[in-house]
Amino acid sequence: MTKLTGQSLKELMKHAQKAALKSYSPYSKFRVGAALQLTSGEIVTGTNVENVSYGVTICAERSALVRAVSEFGPKIRIAAVAIANRNGLPSPPCGACRQMLAEFISPDAPVAFPAIGGVRTMKFSEVLPAGFELKLK
Repeated sequence: MTKLTGQSLKELMKHAQKAALKSYSPYSKFRVGAALQLTSGEIVTGTNVENVSYGVTICAERSALVRAVSEFGPKIRIAAVAIANRNGLPSPPCGACRQMLAEFISPDAPVAFPAIGGVRTMKFSEVLPAGFELKLK
């Protein structure tokens, strides 16, 4: 398992910022990138991809998560998450992203995102305090 420091979160944020450059957001112009650091040490990024039918738009966090599972398999575990945007606005993960991440992240994993006054970092359990849970056999 990778040990996270403040410096590693800053580096993870740089990956998220770089991913935001690739955003496909012609409708909202809200360019978001996400970076996931897996417990294996791998870093996986994703960006938001919009569609004229907003309901099928995918957020950066879910884009990164789908990519991580596609590349490394369903047993991945997330050690940290960083979210960035090119608009300078607050952007914590949305509810759908929080719930999707919950399947793969520990409650103590840090989640860093743009907030009023700078970057805010919270434990995942604070970001999603009462998520849906189902224990599979």
